[in-house]
Amino acid sequence: PSNRVSLVWRALCCHYFFLLWITANGQTRYSIPEELNQGSVVGNLAKDLGLGLSDIFDRKLRVAAEAGKQYFSVDAGKGELVVNDRIDREALCGQSASCVLPLQIVVENPLRSHRIEVEIKDTNDNSPRFLTDEINLKIPESVATGKRFPLESAEDPDVGSNSLKTYSLSRNEHFSLKFKDSKNSKAVPELVLEKPLDRERNALHRLVLTALDGGNPATSGTCNIVISVLDNNDNFPVFTENEYKVSLKENSTKGSFVVKLTATDADEGLNGEVTYLFGARTPENVLTNFEINERTGEMFLKGTLDYESNKSFLIDITAKDKGTPEMEGHCRVQLDVEDINDNAPEIVLTSKPSSVREDAPNGTVVALITARDLDSSENARVALLVPKRYPFTLKASFSNNYELLTSGALDREKFSEYNIEITATDSGSPPLSSKKIIPVSITDVNDNPPVFTQPSYNVYLKENGVPGSILYSVSASDLDFGENAKISYSILDSKVQDVSVSSYVYINSDNGSIYSMHSFDYEKLKVFQIRVQAKDQGSPSLSSNTTVHVFILDQNDNAPAVIYPSSAALGSLSHQRMPRSAKAGHLLTKVTAVDADSGHNAWISYRLAEATDASLFTVNQYTGEVRTKRAVSEQDDSSQRLLIEIKDDGEPIQSSTVTVSVLLEDGLHEPILDLRQKIAEPSQKSGRITLYLIVSLASVSVLSLLTFLILVVKCIRNSRSSGSCCMRRSDCDDYKNPNRNLQIQLNTDGPIKYVEVLGGDMMSQSQSFRSCMSPMSEYSDFTLIKPSSTTDFKEVISVLDASLPDSTWTFESQQVTLSVCLCECVCGKAGVGVCLNITGWEVEAVHQWRCGCTKRSTLSPSSSTVAGGHAMTE
Repeated sequence: PSNRVSLVWRALCCHYFFLLWITANGQTRYSIPEELNQGSVVGNLAKDLGLGLSDIFDRKLRVAAEAGKQYFSVDAGKGELVVNDRIDREALCGQSASCVLPLQIVVENPLRSHRIEVEIKDTNDNSPRFLTDEINLKIPESVATGKRFPLESAEDPDVGSNSLKTYSLSRNEHFSLKFKDSKNSKAVPELVLEKPLDRERNALHRLVLTALDGGNPATSGTCNIVISVLDNNDNFPVFTENEYKVSLKENSTKGSFVVKLTATDADEGLNGEVTYLFGARTPENVLTNFEINERTGEMFLKGTLDYESNKSFLIDITAKDKGTPEMEGHCRVQLDVEDINDNAPEIVLTSKPSSVREDAPNGTVVALITARDLDSSENARVALLVPKRYPFTLKASFSNNYELLTSGALDREKFSEYNIEITATDSGSPPLSSKKIIPVSITDVNDNPPVFTQPSYNVYLKENGVPGSILYSVSASDLDFGENAKISYSILDSKVQDVSVSSYVYINSDNGSIYSMHSFDYEKLKVFQIRVQAKDQGSPSLSSNTTVHVFILDQNDNAPAVIYPSSAALGSLSHQRMPRSAKAGHLLTKVTAVDADSGHNAWISYRLAEATDASLFTVNQYTGEVRTKRAVSEQDDSSQRLLIEIKDDGEPIQSSTVTVSVLLEDGLHEPILDLRQKIAEPSQKSGRITLYLIVSLASVSVLSLLTFLILVVKCIRNSRSSGSCCMRRSDCDDYKNPNRNLQIQLNTDGPIKYVEVLGGDMMSQSQSFRSCMSPMSEYSDFTLIKPSSTTDFKEVISVLDASLPDSTWTFESQQVTLSVCLCECVCGKAGVGVCLNITGWEVEAVHQWRCGCTKRSTLSPSSSTVAGGHAMTE
């Protein structure tokens, strides 16, 4: 009972006083006794590493797994290092004076490793123990006093003060106990003969050998010694050495010579003939690996050696003579196994490789790696190498432990995963190496904005389309992955005729399809821009913009409208009077109509559809003038009815009609002749007034002429740089054909009022051709748009606004080739330019280009050729 209380007290003391920790050189060490119960606390690991309680779970504080048993673990609730399994110091460290278990502690986010050491303190949990319970000795009675007989040593797995300390022998008058120091610093007990033996008086002696350790309390082990007293053969075999020390390489082959043992016996005959054999208590691993020649004493290797399993052998050898009784001599062979480099280094992943963000800075820890080699000394020194082609490097942390770090820029779009080949090479001769592939995945970072397939888009849309129909589909792509690559489309707010563009169109946020919200009317809106944004779903999100230029194409959806005679509505009656004295060519009236469409759709022609007498009247196809074809005769009816049809040149043709009722009257004079007669009548009273008027008119004319001359001179000077005289200087570019030295100059300050073409060969006199339009236009004079499917001039919208009846083109020559370019600015930024080449009534080419803009719209001529004539407007 007293021993049990003492053991309990020792355990409590160990638990409370040996749970110590120290920190030296940045390394944490704990000391604990062996054989602690499972769950016993070693130390507060989280506190000692400077981690908070929240870090224990968030950063996954843990003990790195290694081969063999996992003796320790981390309490996830408290961050304490606790015992996970039974710890037997003797099983871990054997007879080593120091027993330290190195542990690698791993935390993540960021990935870091810490080295701690746990020193295992020895407890006196093992008693000294003899390999056998009984030792049998045969001693001749003639042996002289002082003769020593070696005894079996006891073994105690404990170390330090708890290890084997001394031996004691039961009381006997013939024998005493003494000790001999061995080369391994262990005391070997020897039985010493103190008094001669007398077989006849006592043939058998029994002794008890007790081994004691230095623990508190001390523990012991016993062995019985039985001594048989023999009759005379009074010389023992004697070895040349008490202990032989040899070494042998672990790769030695079977049958290799180990050592030759020599023992001599002073007796003669059979009493001096010696045989060699292993000691009676030789371990099995010695008998398996070695053999001895009984006659010669030569020892040979009969098994295989492995330095990693057994570094040395202690072999007891006995030499016996053949006398009666047999006499024995003893020696010990210490065989050390020499290590060779027969084990390739091994690469062990201490932690599973973590995914790395592609924007991770240099030095980010990716994985923890341990290199180990079962060999020793230089053969166990391992170096790790990562090829330079990888943006990773290795950093040694402690004792063959390494950190795999990033060392260069990562780009997931180029490499989403790296299979890093690590080579481990030892320092043996020849060196051995091994390789291990470590997969490291790169996680995406939103570092790429969406990119549209085009920087801008041109859409040509016919007017009067169905609301809800698709206009166009824009598309963007993102090089990123996952959520960072998901794109949503939206329309940026902008104004179209002071109305938000979202009132005109909407976009499908998923696929970029743009839909119209209502039909478009070319007469109200000819062109507008849609700014589309593509935005990914990363954090933070990235976006890019593009512009969709929408050009509305005119359709012939408006019939000509009659504006004169003003009293005439569509299909109504207009009354006109004409004298019967009218001659052929007499102007009865002029029908004027306009068409809200543009281009060919607005070209108006007049036709006499019905007439009371078709031979009497005619209608000019282009001007709408109604004139007499012949003189009026007495036989003509006094009431004439004319049905005039006005139609445009569109497809399909739109038309309207007006009815003119003509009343032929006798004695009705022409107002122009009456006016001439009144002017021709002399009036003496107005003579003086007429003189004053002539003088005033002459003065005004002189002043006007001077003003005109000044303007002409100024225009000539300005025309050399700007090419514009009729209006204010425009922001146009002048283009000169290298072959014909041609220039096109167009005014764009508001509606275009003229087009001027300057041309001529380099060797000939320059010619100037000018076309000036009516200043009454309400819309742009030119609208140049690429047609959707054909280059037929009728389907290309190149229209002089026809808001007045006399705004029509007349070409005086057979062939005119004209190239006009228009730059349409978009939000004051870069615009879209269109070039149109026209020969006669045919379109030769249409070309688009990107152009720059100033504060006003810019016309940039591309080329111009005028052959044999000039263009003018009537």
